[in-house]
Amino acid sequence: MTRADVVEAARVSIARGSRSFAAASKLFDKPTREQAWLLYSWCRACDDIADGQDHGHGMTVVDDPMARLARLSVLTELALAGEPTGDPPFEALRIVAAETGLPHGFARDHIAGFALDAEGWRPKTEDDLLRYCYHVAGVVGCMMAVVMGVDPGDEATLDRACDLGLAFQLANIARDIDEDASVGRCYLPTDWLAEEAIPVAELMAPAHRPALTELVARLTTRAAAFEGSARHGTPALGFRSAWAVLAAAKIYGDIGRKVAALGGHAWDSRVTTSATEKIGAIVLAGRQAGNRKTRYSGGPSGGWARPRQRP
Repeated sequence: MTRADVVEAARVSIARGSRSFAAASKLFDKPTREQAWLLYSWCRACDDIADGQDHGHGMTVVDDPMARLARLSVLTELALAGEPTGDPPFEALRIVAAETGLPHGFARDHIAGFALDAEGWRPKTEDDLLRYCYHVAGVVGCMMAVVMGVDPGDEATLDRACDLGLAFQLANIARDIDEDASVGRCYLPTDWLAEEAIPVAELMAPAHRPALTELVARLTTRAAAFEGSARHGTPALGFRSAWAVLAAAKIYGDIGRKVAALGGHAWDSRVTTSATEKIGAIVLAGRQAGNRKTRYSGGPSGGWARPRQRP
């Protein structure tokens, strides 16, 4: 496959898998846009293979989670070593890693998140939840920052990029509680559930809906805090990259805010943002990108520290 073939496959993947990210990616300059698509393609494929999905749709209970994890790990290591894989999404990783100098530890940290799911892991505490969110989304924020030209040694900016990934994942968890429960998963910390006397097996029972709504409010409040701190990393980016990041933050942040506002009705249908709302977010983000002033460098936000990569 030529690079152009792999990029085109990645473009189709993001268009099918996430209209929100596809819309935001159009704000990048062409080289960054293509590399963002390539990175997305690999992340999307890993998620689909692990969960038996098609571009994020139709999650199923898989009967061979460890075999799927092994496949992800082998193909990822081949790609990181610069070896042909014969699989477009992993070719995408091979290309973007070589072109950007992507730290290999970030890709391995992402695979570690799928290992947690394959093992049937569940979070006990909020710190456990945030560690999981780091692996499946926060580290993706770090990789995207590298794609956007951030030096891998710029820990303060990577912290803010991680914050945005955490915000996205917390909003996802809040939105997808019902879907996750349908395949036997629950990402709400067991400590939280115990506080509200909600048995995991009865998570979606009508009797527990008011208490569940309170827990979801905790998730979305946490997501909003991470979203806010993430915005302070944008002065380190070029204008178009900052515009794309701020647009994605607004679009995804609005999903979390809608879930919180809907309360017990948040899972009656999948919460999304409309085309009009996406356009409004893009316009607002353009203004915000032109007025970036303050760069936050105060360390981990919310009292949670991102794992540092080994030299």
